[in-house]
Amino acid sequence: MATGTIRYWAAARTAAGTAEEPYSARNLAEALEAVRERHPGELTRVLLRCSFLVNDEPVGKRPHEAVPLSEGGTVEVLPPFAGG
Repeated sequence: MATGTIRYWAAARTAAGTAEEPYSARNLAEALEAVRERHPGELTRVLLRCSFLVNDEPVGKRPHEAVPLSEGGTVEVLPPFAGG
């Protein structure tokens, strides 16, 4: 089990009501499940549209169960951005 920080951006930050919070999980799927339990409602819906960076690396289409989290790592939660 690793511990680190989840950072929320834009709509995810608004829905979570915080800019960041700690995680304690083995992989991204576990971390996101804990987020859904702590923040039912709007954040759960926002997460469906988000992309994720784990330690500055894009997760892309990889299954979240296959994305390990590291001790002291960072998960960035990035909703779609508008503009150009």
